[in-house]
Amino acid sequence: MSDTQERKAWQPIHPDFLPKLLPEYIKHHNATTLWSPSVHQIPWDPSFRQNPPVAGGSTPLKVGSVKDLPFSKCKVRVFTPEGNPPEGGWPVLIYFHGGGWCLGDVNTENAFSTNACKRANCVVVSVDYRLGPEIQYPAAVEDAEETLNWVFKNGASELGINATKIAVGGSSSGGNLAAIITHKAALSNPPIPLTFQVLIVPVVDNTASTNGVPHASWKENENTPALSPEKMIWFRANYMPNEADWPKWDSSPIFAPAELFAKAPAAWIGVAELDILRDEGLAYGEKLKEAGVDVEIKIYKGAPHPIMAQDG
Repeated sequence: MSDTQERKAWQPIHPDFLPKLLPEYIKHHNATTLWSPSVHQIPWDPSFRQNPPVAGGSTPLKVGSVKDLPFSKCKVRVFTPEGNPPEGGWPVLIYFHGGGWCLGDVNTENAFSTNACKRANCVVVSVDYRLGPEIQYPAAVEDAEETLNWVFKNGASELGINATKIAVGGSSSGGNLAAIITHKAALSNPPIPLTFQVLIVPVVDNTASTNGVPHASWKENENTPALSPEKMIWFRANYMPNEADWPKWDSSPIFAPAELFAKAPAAWIGVAELDILRDEGLAYGEKLKEAGVDVEIKIYKGAPHPIMAQDG
């Protein structure tokens, strides 16, 4: 690029959202995201995964140990706290990164994983699940289920964890997988007892669209930065090209049977006020509450979809 050429502003913030967004977000967005094309704006290339899905993450913390383990078709990264485990073994969090089932990898959530490991004093198993468009649905779900089963059956002997203290969590598409795996756990034989679920800006309804039915935030926030409806639909199409798969509950966990919601673990759900996914996350929390599950819901005001990954 010559000195006389101007950089292209690929992702400008829509004027309607400038007065709604946190000033800190606007400053960060204009310094970083503004100048980079979004994945749906240019032809697909797997090299996109070399960069983090969201800019602005923090530096990972020091923990006791970090090791990668191979599974049949994916791998996991295990973060273990410093010091000795409590009596009975470490609690464990199985965590799934975000990236629309197409971006990210096991490195994406190193900062979150080390923070959870250190601050919650638990083992974190971060899952490097298979990604679209190369390997599509239900591969990611299969990898999530394999990880859960392995941790439950082998975690005590291999990782020093307490198999009665398993939590699951994830961000965005990872929140989708975490929610799905709570229902899969209830269907396991024997059922796998889960203690908690952490769903951060989760995708729970892959039938949602900008017609605003049933989730008004898709229409209300259609001009939001970072995760536009066009980008979300691009992710959906590249992960699940068959539209008949969209309402299946292992794609859209909000459609899981009521009896599975009744068996779900307690939940913390974080949504962003200016995210198209806001209302489906809220609806999922309400469905858990109606089933008698203890749920805490947090709405982050003035925030778009990626803000909780921008803790740096």
